[in-house]
Amino acid sequence: QKRRVAEHDLDEAALKPYFQLDRMIDAAFDCATRLFALEFKPLDVPLYHPDCRAWEVTRNGEHVAVFIGDYFARGSKRSGAWCSAMRSQAKFPDVQSPIVINVCNFAKAAPALLSYDDARTLFHEFGHALHQMLSDVTYESVSGTSVARDFVELPSQLFEHWLEVPDVLSQFATHAKTGDPMPPEMLEKVLGAANFDMGFATVEYVASALVDLEFHDGAAPADPMEKQAQVLADLGIPPAITMRHATPQFAHVFSGDGYSSGYYSYMWSEVMDADAFAAFEEAGSAFDPDRAAALEQHILSTGGSQDAAELYKAFRGRLPGVEALLKGRGLTAG
Repeated sequence: QKRRVAEHDLDEAALKPYFQLDRMIDAAFDCATRLFALEFKPLDVPLYHPDCRAWEVTRNGEHVAVFIGDYFARGSKRSGAWCSAMRSQAKFPDVQSPIVINVCNFAKAAPALLSYDDARTLFHEFGHALHQMLSDVTYESVSGTSVARDFVELPSQLFEHWLEVPDVLSQFATHAKTGDPMPPEMLEKVLGAANFDMGFATVEYVASALVDLEFHDGAAPADPMEKQAQVLADLGIPPAITMRHATPQFAHVFSGDGYSSGYYSYMWSEVMDADAFAAFEEAGSAFDPDRAAALEQHILSTGGSQDAAELYKAFRGRLPGVEALLKGRGLTAG
């Protein structure tokens, strides 16, 4: 942290007033409007907790979904952030529109201020929500996020990129007291710090993913810690970089078949989201209408109704490559 401050001169305390929760919600909605022509109207309806808020989502005057935001931490809520569908989209046996909820654990205050990581979390979960709300399939069983594990995280991690679009931050990252937009030099520091320590983080993550894969290759190891040490030694992991999670408490490895040998999928999703956002960059705009239409048609609306690889190729014209991820993490030139 000291090195990050020294290299990027980034003062989190000075930065936080620019990330008001309400303004970041507005930013996420505005990006969805510019990309998919969605509109969000507040709903005055009874909800399960007074902290919750609801919006009707429409397009061209037609109802699309109901979106609920439950953003503040409280004692009865488990930690973390997630997206759920109280009702998923379907056309059979009856037509039903989705009711989607984003749950976070931000500190409640007036005004509620977020860290940059909190703002990224908000965009991430709203990416999941878009996957649910824009679903257009026949059967609920393959609706929205009912897709392969790595494909679940593609829309969410992809939507995070719009938080880093300079004109989005310029418009919505306004000071809680003065209303002034974030100064250009601060904006530059925020974006410049995004790749801080990416070499360490990449090696740390890949090591954990490869250990997970090795645990599930063949018979279960008699001594998992001995197997872990062997894998790390074979990989030549630098001694200064330890496992991202200690194996005995690494829930993703041992919590059930949903994740077993699948920890790598988060970074594979990053490969896809970086490659997918590069399609917008190649088109010349983060809000290119043709790319947005292709994203909705081939990925956001299709759920698990078709093979994920075929859907990605339909959107991108090819399967994803690792180049955009490495470039985005600052690990390669260009």
